[in-house]
Amino acid sequence: MQDKIWLSSPHMGGTELKYVHEAFDANWVAPLGPNVDGFEKDLENFLKNTDVKVAVLSAGTAALHLALIQCGVQYGDEVICQSMTFSASANPIAYCGATPVFIDSEKDTWNMCPVALEEAIQDRISKGKKPKAIIVVHLYGMPAKMDEILAVAEKFEIPVIEDAAEALGSTYKGKACGTFGRFGILSFNGNKIITTSGGGALVCHNQEDKDKAVFLSTQARDNAPHYQHSHIGYNYRMSNIVAGIGRGQMEVLNDRVAARRKMHDFYADIFKNIDGVEVFSEPTDDYFSNHWLSAILVDVAKTGITREDLRLAFLEDNIESRPLWKPMHMQPVFADAPYYGVNIAENLFENGLCLPSGSNLSDNDRERINKIIQQIFS
Repeated sequence: MQDKIWLSSPHMGGTELKYVHEAFDANWVAPLGPNVDGFEKDLENFLKNTDVKVAVLSAGTAALHLALIQCGVQYGDEVICQSMTFSASANPIAYCGATPVFIDSEKDTWNMCPVALEEAIQDRISKGKKPKAIIVVHLYGMPAKMDEILAVAEKFEIPVIEDAAEALGSTYKGKACGTFGRFGILSFNGNKIITTSGGGALVCHNQEDKDKAVFLSTQARDNAPHYQHSHIGYNYRMSNIVAGIGRGQMEVLNDRVAARRKMHDFYADIFKNIDGVEVFSEPTDDYFSNHWLSAILVDVAKTGITREDLRLAFLEDNIESRPLWKPMHMQPVFADAPYYGVNIAENLFENGLCLPSGSNLSDNDRERINKIIQQIFS
């Protein structure tokens, strides 16, 4: 069997060990330390927003949990969430004892539909349940329609949390994803555009919010010579060792974005003459996607091929591909949650496929991928 081609594998830059060795040499092995401070500053500089303050944490999920807490989400509340996403976007709502209210996608970006969003808010208010927060996701690196979503949020005075876990390096109208809402979420999981093996970050817009996030993420210890706690805290802070990996990865982030976008262009070129296959691309020049994952929609009526036919053909050649995220309102664990929309998210899931997108794919890998595509659609 040929070597496996992964959907999105880690890609080291070469300088990560330098920062890790520095931590060992200085005995900065515990949480906090120079790499934590440096990684946060590297991210703040990359996001190019002078008021941004970043707290690096153990996971993007932890960052989202802390964002909900800082937005005042409590037991019995409701939080609006994009349905077309990974479960980590919705699970922290349950951590807070709140109920998710799921919103359908729109066709241009596959992200939260602003029309369905407003309909949902109006209906929840009419039922006596004004949502406490809105979680919008930049799916596969594609920016959401932030102008429209923020306008709706401002109209009803509901804070926005951006799940930009997949969108580091993406911009909307020249502004970095993750910097539009009250809070932004980043992820450095093993399959992300850069990785610390595991880790995430909370993007804040003032020092007070960052300080509170750091306080909560380090067990909420009061300022006392003994261990005293007036709030429930969490063990969510990133370690100095892990942050060292992140510092090395930041040095190659722009290269990784360029490589992922090159993979998108590779697929766009392959499918341009195949009627019935649509490559997920930016709708206008306002959108700049890092194309963390390249994805397609397959119209079986035009091609005679389903997304599953293609996935299985790839699998037979030891090439990993994967269906799009199964919408949250279709998940058994959220079967009783409210949902607003039509059937766009369902159709995307039924017909969509994520293709190998790693920044470390070789020309030989691309030849193997192209060969399978040509065989299936010939």
